[in-house]
Amino acid sequence: MILKKYNSLKEIRTLIDEKKISLPELLDHYFDQIRKFEHLNAFNEVFFESAGQQAAEIQHKIDQGTAGKLAGMVIGIKDNICYQGHQVTASSKMLDGFVSPYSSTVVQRLLEQDAVIIGRLNCDEFAMGGSNETSYFGPVKNAADPQRVAGGSSGGSAVAVQADLCLAALGTDTGGSVRQPAAFCGCIGLKPSYGRISRYGVIAYASSFDQVGTITSSVSDAALLLEVLAGADDYDSTVSTKPVPVYTALTTGSKKYKIAVLKETIESPALDPVTREAIEAALVKLKAQGHSIDYVSFDLLDYLVPAYYVLTTAEASSNLSRYDGVHFGHRNMEADGLNTLYKLSRAEGFGAEVKRRILLGTFVLSAGYYDAYYQKAQKVRMLIREKMDLLLQDFDVVVSPVAPTPAFPIGENTEDPLVMYMADIYTVLASLAGIPAIAVPLGNNPEGLPLSVQLMAGHFKEDVLLSLSESFLN
Repeated sequence: MILKKYNSLKEIRTLIDEKKISLPELLDHYFDQIRKFEHLNAFNEVFFESAGQQAAEIQHKIDQGTAGKLAGMVIGIKDNICYQGHQVTASSKMLDGFVSPYSSTVVQRLLEQDAVIIGRLNCDEFAMGGSNETSYFGPVKNAADPQRVAGGSSGGSAVAVQADLCLAALGTDTGGSVRQPAAFCGCIGLKPSYGRISRYGVIAYASSFDQVGTITSSVSDAALLLEVLAGADDYDSTVSTKPVPVYTALTTGSKKYKIAVLKETIESPALDPVTREAIEAALVKLKAQGHSIDYVSFDLLDYLVPAYYVLTTAEASSNLSRYDGVHFGHRNMEADGLNTLYKLSRAEGFGAEVKRRILLGTFVLSAGYYDAYYQKAQKVRMLIREKMDLLLQDFDVVVSPVAPTPAFPIGENTEDPLVMYMADIYTVLASLAGIPAIAVPLGNNPEGLPLSVQLMAGHFKEDVLLSLSESFLN
């Protein structure tokens, strides 16, 4: 009988090994939870049949002593990650009903280490959004307050972990899409360095930014998943060939870190005062543990969001050109010519936010505007990267908020895209620089809404983030 939420695979494996629960029983618990919290709209589809078969087979492996590292982990995947024989839609009408003919590298690695994949999780359409309100299948609701957003674009992944619908979840992070929903839902959200994890089989939004990330309830599970998922892949030439550390052995330790706090982010009048107090209290605790804390200035903050949206919309307009009703995607059946077919198929298949970003991206790439917008944004990106690299030569970790506020009410920002875009101001920095970042929970505010802090480190220094995250949580 399962009466509590399990927060780590270690906890679950101990109970399975002691015969107190079985993996099929654990899976049934998660199925019951999914039915109980169906109103949160976290799942686009639950894989009752394939997950049930996996649980039975893996339980047998556990009994035989031949199970992989992730045996006992029930995990959900964002609905833009391909899994052979299963639907993948990117939460868009454009791909509704599409069944993937192959599995992504991350899914393959999960299966090889005996994880049970329970279903595909709701997200903003084509991962474009910061609140999970652009999904064709409706918004995901925050378990802490169903009147509020889950965050986006990996809102379903965050709520699934928050509401105990699965132990862990995969999301993708282009400009904060793992970290911000994790923050809104009180989970740990890790975006690794660009190139740490293969993107093969992940539906692209902005290819030079997209990165698979994890949402968990424990640092140990984040470390274990990164250990399994990271590493070279013949199918993705952008993946680093750097050796993958044993992250699970690096999450604890007595090393003292030099921490830089981005002064402008903490002192911003736009930052929620309770969030500021929680971050400052956590910094005091870290200082007491022996870490050094310095407040530093970062004078490029005003350029982060404009540069990010120029570059990502440009890449999106290119990546999404394939969804035209001919190559891929929804097809209008009444068009009387090829041009009309393209226009009607795309107009019907894409939602308003995706259309907005395609139009923006096409504009900044067009003749006469390419130099003024796209090229200039690339130069700004390089300046941001160089400035962060210099800062991280002097400091081990950079601290900032994850979002200006806790989870906001559903519908509050949908009428003003600029307000929604500005909510990414703290998360796009790590994305532009290509460095790893993690959202770490800091308890709840008086209304019961989760609070969080963001830690950033140098390229491929995920071990530093994981280690310091343990200090935040202990």
